[in-house]
Amino acid sequence: MGLLYLGTPLTWDQTKQYADHVREHGIIQFLHTWDRVKDRCGDELLWGDEVEYMVVTFDNEAKNAKLSLRQTEILAKLGKVVSDLTDDDTPALMTAPTFHPEYGRYMLESTPGSPYTGSIPDLLCVEANMHYRRTLARKHLKANEIPFTFTSFPRLGTPGVFTEPHFSPDDAKSSHSLFLPEEITNPHARFPTLTANIRSRRGSKVAINLPLFIDERTPRPFVDPTIPWQRSIYPEDPEAKNGAALIDHIYMDAMGFGMGCCCLQLTFQSCNVDEARRMYDALIPVGPIMLALTAASPVWRGYLADVDCRWNVIAGSVDDRTPEERGLKPSKGSVVIPKSRYDSVGLYISNDWINKPEYNDEQVPYNEPIFKRLRDEGIDELLAKHIAHLFIRDPLVIFSETIHQDDTASNDHFENIQSTNWQTLRFKPPPPNSQIGWRVEFRSMEVQMTDFENAAFAVFTVLLSRAILAFNLNFYVPISKVDANMARAQRRDAARSGKFYFRKSVLPPGHTSPVISTPPSSGSCSPTDGTLVKEKKLRNCFPFVPRPPHVEDGPIEDEYEEMTMEEIFVGKGSKFPGLLGVVEAYIDTLDVSVGDRLQIGKYLDLVRRRATGSLQTPATWMRDFVRSHPSYKFDSAVNQEINYDLLVAVDEIERGVRSAPELLPEDYRPGNGYHSGSTP
Repeated sequence: MGLLYLGTPLTWDQTKQYADHVREHGIIQFLHTWDRVKDRCGDELLWGDEVEYMVVTFDNEAKNAKLSLRQTEILAKLGKVVSDLTDDDTPALMTAPTFHPEYGRYMLESTPGSPYTGSIPDLLCVEANMHYRRTLARKHLKANEIPFTFTSFPRLGTPGVFTEPHFSPDDAKSSHSLFLPEEITNPHARFPTLTANIRSRRGSKVAINLPLFIDERTPRPFVDPTIPWQRSIYPEDPEAKNGAALIDHIYMDAMGFGMGCCCLQLTFQSCNVDEARRMYDALIPVGPIMLALTAASPVWRGYLADVDCRWNVIAGSVDDRTPEERGLKPSKGSVVIPKSRYDSVGLYISNDWINKPEYNDEQVPYNEPIFKRLRDEGIDELLAKHIAHLFIRDPLVIFSETIHQDDTASNDHFENIQSTNWQTLRFKPPPPNSQIGWRVEFRSMEVQMTDFENAAFAVFTVLLSRAILAFNLNFYVPISKVDANMARAQRRDAARSGKFYFRKSVLPPGHTSPVISTPPSSGSCSPTDGTLVKEKKLRNCFPFVPRPPHVEDGPIEDEYEEMTMEEIFVGKGSKFPGLLGVVEAYIDTLDVSVGDRLQIGKYLDLVRRRATGSLQTPATWMRDFVRSHPSYKFDSAVNQEINYDLLVAVDEIERGVRSAPELLPEDYRPGNGYHSGSTP
């Protein structure tokens, strides 16, 4: 979550009058940034994670687990605690962490106090850092409150009491929701304004419909008895009965259902803008794969869903497109926009020769005057189209105090548009007056229940990012296939039973195994001659490899095929060593002690066992827990008691007092990041 301004937010009618102003000056600000840092080079690898928590309060007598709406009070307390910490108070290799507000008033976001470097000790302290943040937060909550890394609260929006304190949705003045009270939302003016302006711009409430998991005794057709069909408080109340709520689906009608989810995000600093664009493109096909492998949200508004992931819920929750932009009504002036502003990436942007035009095979609308302006200023076609595509969107929140800015010193108008395009990847220019370089943010993963799992996926992803650069790997498949994979990734049990489009050969032409073709030169953009030596740390600044003269291009359709998750990670055939194979090969290029290699191996083994199916995803584990609960009636409904017992079990698993060998390695222990023993 970015900087929260203190000021006067504009209504939608006021905001839309300044939309062109924000876009125009946002582009001017981007161009100032571009002129300042386009040639910047040599930035070292710095990276970090963002972990989101939901704070749950337990009423043990009533057997009710509820969301605690004390975010403001909790953050104030944690802010004071963190500010008082000294170096002696924090574990080795760590600085005092940072806690941030999020959309839900029950949510906390945490980040490391300073970025990780590429050192092996930093890589191996990720889990301990996450555990320290969780422990610090838990220590300063009430005795019956627990911070969970849990993607979606199973009974958010159900009838009855699901928050502490309890509030009625009848006063949901920003969302007009049938299910969520106004008080579920962070009280900072940005958040209710964002909620109201999305609804106003769209011309209706958002409408999210997840397919219901049809169990043995689920009524058919399923017409949800928990929807207050006859409520008549807000003008949008009839929408549910007029078709917004679909039969045999779980209907949700507010931003809070999506932006109230928790996730795990990673950001990497690149050597320069070209390397950032390479990394951005390479991770686009990886996004849906990691979404499926981290699937952790099978229960919504008190019902089992026939999907395992949050993505479409969030996409729907901030879908501000008008009926004309969604193609539901004809319009002469409106361009059809095929995706929500929270969705998968629409364009590859690297100028590398391996990025063929055929990979950008979907029609992507873009702001043509802005595209022309960028081209006239010397921005290449791919990057100009990327920025112009982001800028088809309107700003959603404008504070009156920030309308007029110094475009040479601020990027707030640019970030107003950029930061409300929530895609699987985000390409991030350096901020003004900062030492921060070009960055890429990886955004698709669901947060896991334990720090061990979250650290495992963070460590795997950063190692994969280095393998991509070191070995000049090629993951390109057409964007249409990435979109197909995003849909497949969310299906029930996708990690074990699904298939995904993936590239058959990821190695450079003529290579049969991953090889660093140029000697290393840490921190330099122009590698020097020398013999290949093992590197002490993960790094940036890998050389661009030109197109070999002997390469012949065949049909794009021959470059990829459907693969199982096991094949994608473990390998298939002689030309595809699998994602784990290239990561292991990259680790072989590092100077890593036996003990450190074993610890890294623990994380990679979790990824491997998820991919092969010998360990369940959190979503599968939760679904099995619900369906085996004594109170479950096989009617798809997850009642208060089941929810309470589920969250008790998750807390016990995280603390290591409850065994879950189907979910975690048998030697799992919470805390320090060192897990001894062999994995079966």
